[in-house]
Amino acid sequence: MFDGKFRKGVDGLTAPVGRGLAAIGLTANALTGFGLVSSGASAIAIGTGWLGIGTALLVVTALADLFDGPVATAQQSSSSRGAFFDSTADRVADGLLLGGIAWYLAGEHGGRWAVLPMAVLGVSALVSYERAKAELLGFEAKGGLMERAERTVVLAVAVAFEVLLVPLLWLLLALTSLTAVMRFAKVWHQASAHISR
Repeated sequence: MFDGKFRKGVDGLTAPVGRGLAAIGLTANALTGFGLVSSGASAIAIGTGWLGIGTALLVVTALADLFDGPVATAQQSSSSRGAFFDSTADRVADGLLLGGIAWYLAGEHGGRWAVLPMAVLGVSALVSYERAKAELLGFEAKGGLMERAERTVVLAVAVAFEVLLVPLLWLLLALTSLTAVMRFAKVWHQASAHISR
């Protein structure tokens, strides 16, 4: 949804910040790396029960991810290598953050509850895979109700308000699963049209 409907508006807001960060010598890869480190720190804080600190570090992770692209654009340093690093870091950060939540739930509510964030991680990976595979095949698979930006916002709210953690994880699982189905149908339709030509 973010990529499809709000990308241009957000880009208009983040571009000036990206230029400012680039002007002080910060690189996109440095931001991506910093976000990866902060996601690990957030996972540890969440897993050990420091949810407030974990939330703050999760927000730092999200901001680093938000601004690495605008910095690369401002420095005219966008590259396949940087895009690969960013995409890989995103997947690792997802695993760390949801792993931290699983660790916390296992400690607070028992091991069975750890399956819930792991299920979210599995479906999130499927959504990312669908887009990557579709683009490799020449199709377009962006969009859906719960892309990475939306998932990060929901996770931040869930961790910040512990009482909402489990309900929001269920919501996240449902909407991310629906996004996976929507992307599959979208690519299937494109591929079917391609065959019929």
